[in-house]
Amino acid sequence: QVQLVESGGASVQAGGSLRLSCTASLYTYTRYYMGWFRQAPGKEREGVAAIDRRTGSTYYADSVNGRFTISLDNALHLQMNSLKPEDTAMYYCAAALSERLSGPLAPNEYNYWGQGTQVTVSS
Repeated sequence: QVQLVESGGASVQAGGSLRLSCTASLYTYTRYYMGWFRQAPGKEREGVAAIDRRTGSTYYADSVNGRFTISLDNALHLQMNSLKPEDTAMYYCAAALSERLSGPLAPNEYNYWGQGTQVTVSS
């Protein structure tokens, strides 16, 4: 069973930046897709960014494209710039077991989830 642990969430003002990180206990179970998702109160969980570990291909939600960057070294990271109040949410790291995903940003494609880290952006 792989464990994912997120860190880096905080409260910032609009226009600010944050860098989220996610470490995995067993990277052998995260060799395909990893992603960042978020869920705001009263809303469904949505995909923010994903990366194919084999090719380095990245995927972004339209709402964050150009502002957020997903990367992978010893941990999975999400660099978030030009933050907006609507980015306020609990952010989750996730890993997929499947080699192929029909939708890399679809939450139901992912099998392992972290506990989340809170990001709050004030105006």
